[in-house]
Amino acid sequence: MQKMQMIGNLTRDPELRTTADGTAVCNFTVAVNKRGQNGHPEADYFRVAAWRQLGERCAQYLAKGRKVYVEGPLTVRLYQANNGDTKAELNVSAAQVEFLSPRDRSEEAPRTDAESGYQEVSSEDVPF
Repeated sequence: MQKMQMIGNLTRDPELRTTADGTAVCNFTVAVNKRGQNGHPEADYFRVAAWRQLGERCAQYLAKGRKVYVEGPLTVRLYQANNGDTKAELNVSAAQVEFLSPRDRSEEAPRTDAESGYQEVSSEDVPF
């Protein structure tokens, strides 16, 4: 079993598109900070694909600079850059995405307390 877990910030606004069969997919890149040599800050960059309803929610509520938690399988794709160097691209197929940045009060986001993980429910939603 392989599962990648990361917390980072979006490097640009997410892009939502639809496949030929009508499936929604949202693509975005997450920068994960780390300490490099001599304590200098560095970052690793991961391309994320969120599918279907998860992708639609990501496109609706995420934006450049927002902090997210992403979980899912990691794949590596090797390619040749224009200068002839071999490069590696790290891709994550998101199974779970949590929005960690405080939401802007002007947005109509779901009523979820991102810090505690609790979501407000009405008594009609309780199954007993």
